[in-house]
Amino acid sequence: MLTYSNVNVSYGGLPVLKDISLTIKEGECVAIFGHNGAGKTSLLRCSVGDVEGATGTISYRGEPIVRGAVFMNSRRGIGLVPQGHNVFRQLTVRKNLSVAGLNSPGGTLEEVYRLFPVLEQRGNQIAGSLSGGQQQILALGMSLMTKPSILLLDEPSTGLAPVIVNDVMDSLRQINLRGTTVVIVEQNIPATLKLVSRAIVLKAGRIVFDGAGGDLARKEDLWAWF
Repeated sequence: MLTYSNVNVSYGGLPVLKDISLTIKEGECVAIFGHNGAGKTSLLRCSVGDVEGATGTISYRGEPIVRGAVFMNSRRGIGLVPQGHNVFRQLTVRKNLSVAGLNSPGGTLEEVYRLFPVLEQRGNQIAGSLSGGQQQILALGMSLMTKPSILLLDEPSTGLAPVIVNDVMDSLRQINLRGTTVVIVEQNIPATLKLVSRAIVLKAGRIVFDGAGGDLARKEDLWAWF
């Protein structure tokens, strides 16, 4: 579905990703782990063409990702939820969802409301007045309004209370079970390993582990990988 072949990224001459080659298959739920600066966010940004200096090739369903054409790549069915609560803080919840779906007629409010009832309950509330967890749920809902076939998330649990983290992970599980491929970059390894079937570990820009999430969880020296 999403294939990376010999992808390299450098910033100011400093290598961030080194010869990354991997394939995300349709329907998978995949975690990408690694220390700060390992290249996780750069990998997600490359997936939508947001790193113009990247080399190598990335293809989505057999067609190349065009560098510098984030909007066009996203319209092909790639949803990216960047780190932080990326919502229009001055607009209502409903307006945020409506704006997100303007150019994607496949997504509907009803589908998002079924998955996230709290968004319907808070429909007339200003997004900036929501709790951090609710804003993260709204960001997820906005991404679903674009009707993505693959959803890429950059640390969606950052700054959230443990009970809210569980809610977010449960939501991602439901999204995946409904047919959307999910790729999640996370620092919360224990919570994420309960969700995913496959785990990838980046270290200093290279893949040092790519296998079943359960296999990674059973490693006695797990933290040595980071």
